[in-house]
Amino acid sequence: MHRVVALVRPVQSTFELGVAAEVFGTPRAGLPRHYEFEVCAETPGAVPTTAGYAMAVAHGLEALKSADTVLIPGWAPVEAPLPARVRRALRQAHARGARLVSICSGVFALARTGLLDGRSATAHRSRTEQLAREFPRVRVEPGALYVDHGDVATSAGAGAGVDLCLHLVRRDHGAEYAARLARHMVLPPHRDGGREPAGDELAALLAWAEERLGTPLSVAELAARLNVSPRTLARRFADRLGTSPGAWLLSRRVAAARTLLAETDLPVEAVAARVGLVSAVNLRRRFRERVGTTPGAYRRAFRAP
Repeated sequence: MHRVVALVRPVQSTFELGVAAEVFGTPRAGLPRHYEFEVCAETPGAVPTTAGYAMAVAHGLEALKSADTVLIPGWAPVEAPLPARVRRALRQAHARGARLVSICSGVFALARTGLLDGRSATAHRSRTEQLAREFPRVRVEPGALYVDHGDVATSAGAGAGVDLCLHLVRRDHGAEYAARLARHMVLPPHRDGGREPAGDELAALLAWAEERLGTPLSVAELAARLNVSPRTLARRFADRLGTSPGAWLLSRRVAAARTLLAETDLPVEAVAARVGLVSAVNLRRRFRERVGTTPGAYRRAFRAP
């Protein structure tokens, strides 16, 4: 059983915590149970919530010592400092191999651990500028639903937390199991972390492009696909995704490379070719820019026990 521990604080958002509990902690008829779910706090006892009631939390930070995934379901107010004890417990959990995951404003707590330095992350669109300003070493991706590095993952708004949690289930136990779980929750089985819903026309273009990452796609070709000028396409991307077509395309290629590095034994050169980055040299350069490490180091870290 994979042990998921949610770290809560006063005043705790019930929605973000409920997302994690629904995905990881709710038994469902006909589905094998792969997760244990638990809640902890820096100070056990009554923890007030945004819903106006207090919840009883039995476990303190010692619960993080045996967690496989540590989840931070929001952090309010976002300006609240990360207590030294909590920071130490989170970093120790990460050092022994636990996966650290934040939902919505929880990214601010995760950023204060230093574990996002040099890496990409996302947050609610109303907080992306603040996150980038306060943590200049974190590369903020405003248009992403979620960003998963394997050992750390962040989601945008609270609703995107559902997408991230289902993505983690998919990664842990496969697409079929995740789809069955999503159907139990009456949810779409999969929303890609690289984009927010952006209208049928643009969404179709994004799906078309992602199926062709291994080809030499250009911004001009994407624009022609929609029968618009490159300038118009750039404006649509900026308005709806908060990024440029070229930056989006690169982010998806790097994301696809991360998946291949984690899930296959393909040589770096083959990975580069499959995702459209052409050469191992280019893949290493882009990986360093966007992930903060090398493809080889990422593969080793992802597969470390």
